[in-house]
Amino acid sequence: MKIRKNDTVIIIAGKDRGKKGKIRRALPNEDRVIVEGLNMIKRHSRAGRAARQAGIIELEAPINVSNVMLLCDKCGKPTRVSFRFLVDGKRVRICNSCREVID
Repeated sequence: MKIRKNDTVIIIAGKDRGKKGKIRRALPNEDRVIVEGLNMIKRHSRAGRAARQAGIIELEAPINVSNVMLLCDKCGKPTRVSFRFLVDGKRVRICNSCREVID
């Protein structure tokens, strides 16, 4: 998966299209990511022991990684990501718009 935790992304499909957020958690086995404050759902929960509060809880649901695009830090545009090996053998991500190193 080309998107990692703490990357800034833009949603390109769904009810939150056009909104920006930070990746809170990446789920590579399921090809999904959880974006801070986006794709909110409501869950009804019963009061458990002393730990849980009863009522309606809003939380972020996972969104498919194909519905988000990485925002480049340098050019600020949504971009696809490619990989390149540096001289020292380190593998880095590259912005396909401006050809700058992302990490």
